[in-house]
Amino acid sequence: MNLPGLIEILPLEKPVQARITVPGSKSITNRALILAALTNGETILQGALWSEDTQVMAEALRQLGFEVKVEPDAEEFSNRTITVKGLGGKIPNAGTESKPLEIFVGNAGTAARFLASLVCLGSGVYRLHGVPRMHERPQRALFAALRELGYKIDSPNDRLPAVIHAAGPRSTSCHVSIEESSQFASGLLLCAGIGQWRVTVTGENREESPYIAMTHRLVKAFPPRGGEFEIEGDASSGSYFVAADLLASERRLESFPGSGPGPLGEVGQTSMIEVVNWPSSGWQVDEKFSSLSSDRLTISRAFDLGDSIMTAIVLAPLGGKPKKFVDLGRLRLQECERVVALRTELIKCGAKVIENGDTLEIFPSALHGAEIETYNDHRLAMCFAILGLKIPGIKLRDPSCVKKTFPNFFQKLAAPPPQGLGVTVLDGSTKRKLSLEELFAG
Repeated sequence: MNLPGLIEILPLEKPVQARITVPGSKSITNRALILAALTNGETILQGALWSEDTQVMAEALRQLGFEVKVEPDAEEFSNRTITVKGLGGKIPNAGTESKPLEIFVGNAGTAARFLASLVCLGSGVYRLHGVPRMHERPQRALFAALRELGYKIDSPNDRLPAVIHAAGPRSTSCHVSIEESSQFASGLLLCAGIGQWRVTVTGENREESPYIAMTHRLVKAFPPRGGEFEIEGDASSGSYFVAADLLASERRLESFPGSGPGPLGEVGQTSMIEVVNWPSSGWQVDEKFSSLSSDRLTISRAFDLGDSIMTAIVLAPLGGKPKKFVDLGRLRLQECERVVALRTELIKCGAKVIENGDTLEIFPSALHGAEIETYNDHRLAMCFAILGLKIPGIKLRDPSCVKKTFPNFFQKLAAPPPQGLGVTVLDGSTKRKLSLEELFAG
């Protein structure tokens, strides 16, 4: 069964006691898949996310000739145990000038950027392409660095689709700017050891530095000759349930950055929604979401949070004071133009929002239901779904877009406690209650 094109989230009616598992980190999973392919041996990735973005990466590795085995994960339905047989830097399959090997990357920025570096280690010709939105997203700095290393990249506008002429490892140097995306540098750094590349990161953007640090730590920690590697839960995905806990709990509501009055339930009743095994390695910048102080009236995408800042933005109108969310430029280059999308959809719900440059200022507002355009953006859909736990009448268009990183998200909302929140989700057109089976975004 498929999710309907329009769904409605009904608010929670009573306190909830739940312990929620979330899928593995997308950022770590796709980095680990590249490193596993480059090792000289078999690597078993435990707790790997199995969603649209990671499936695209796994399928690309198979097209390149790697053995990739995928098995169920007993603890989390949207995770898998993935075994990759690495070949020590060899890329088995390649195309020719007249017939390049086609590699589809969907709208996965990690796949597009990491695979562009990986295929350079081969010995043939490859054509990377994705969905229309991926063809709009930047690649220029990465292609410039690969050309500096000596590889030929055919792309008239320095975006996808692009034809890459591989030439194997080359002992040389390059510079790469991360002003638009850290993924450019991460793709190069993941392959630098085998490629014999010396990579200098330029245009240092502190907003992106945590992801560079993640890549460095992952390269250092990864078993070079194969073995087992555990992937922690995704903090961005966990942020929705931290927010749900604080929306649903009278006693603890004020601890959320941007939350405010209007708790669920009677006086003395509190919810307890716990995210099991909240990440604590320090690798994910969004780990800080659960502890960010409510005293902060300004929250930065550069210094405070990563993608989970979207969760804080959507719930900010419920707060008692105006909030500023700053340094949001990076959000404009992702799955959609997220700054405009957030402003547009919050205003649709009755919020007072002012966009000034890369800042959104959000004021306490009396919100109401609305039909939310999700822009094929998984995180936008999940943020507004959480708002629907509090505000009646929140409907989501194209909810299946959550399959990009969290295909069973709506099942987590609807499953009975303690595995879920017990939320009622309706078909937005017919008002029919949807079953758990219908809520999977497969």
